[in-house]
Amino acid sequence: MLLAGIAVLIGLLLLVWSADRFVDGAAATAQHFKVPPLLIGIVVIGFGTSAPEIVVSAISATQGNPGLALGNAYGSNIANIALVLGVTALISPVLVHSTILRKELPLLLGITLLAAYQVWDGEISRLDAIILLLVFFLIMGWTIKRGLSKGANSLALEVEQDLGNQNLTLKLASLWLVVGLLVLVASSRLLVWGAVEVAQGFGISDLIIGLTVVAIGTSLPELASSVVAARKGEHDMALGNILGSNLFNTLAVVGIAGSIHPLTFGPEVFLRDASVMLLLTLALFVLGYGYKKRQGRINRLAGGFLLACYVAYTLYLLSSI
Repeated sequence: MLLAGIAVLIGLLLLVWSADRFVDGAAATAQHFKVPPLLIGIVVIGFGTSAPEIVVSAISATQGNPGLALGNAYGSNIANIALVLGVTALISPVLVHSTILRKELPLLLGITLLAAYQVWDGEISRLDAIILLLVFFLIMGWTIKRGLSKGANSLALEVEQDLGNQNLTLKLASLWLVVGLLVLVASSRLLVWGAVEVAQGFGISDLIIGLTVVAIGTSLPELASSVVAARKGEHDMALGNILGSNLFNTLAVVGIAGSIHPLTFGPEVFLRDASVMLLLTLALFVLGYGYKKRQGRINRLAGGFLLACYVAYTLYLLSSI
């Protein structure tokens, strides 16, 4: 049991480190090949920050741990909105400037409704997974096309400025890309093994482990990048990290895991976890979208409310053990 606990801790630390190296390497490599900044922000960084969830959930599905796979994805979504955005807004209120992000907010709400509908029967079948992946590719294509067809965008400008501060050579960027990916896969396997062992040792379901320990661990890259972006005044990047990650988690992460092995689970996933995820996404939409001439804004009061929601949700999960 002690060895499994150490494996979880080491796995989480290596996961966070490797995800950061992977994102930096991927973004810098894309920049060297003249990929537009907006495309880097939406696709490369969005995929990179969700890479931990993708790898952990895929490995969990392969090993027959559906609760860990789904709990990691939905738990990360809940943590991204309530924990990451809550802490970020407490440090620096988040203003929504980008029209791209204003279009992604209703998309994320619609996707979350689809996810809730799919889990009400207690299963993510391969057909459900294929639908999620198809929706994912359609939305990514639409978002990229719409974003690149417009002129200057605040999100693109913030990404370009952030990339300009890195100054990584192509050789070093490629090295971080490869090393980050290899360590990411290895640390994910270590984390999944340790989490399953801990869950079995204490008689805790792998779903609860996925929703708490693993979800928080895989959300740490989003927390770090969003806090740093907010402190720099890069509000669109701070929110974009969260929106992009949740889009990837709901569609790509669950879609990949479900296509590997159908995911079956109890009614609590729909009644508790998917419902909380949906309510938080609705709150994010109301706060971030803005109405008429009012700009979308997530102030410190809203940040405190989101953080309080996360604490209450986590305490409820722990009380159910």
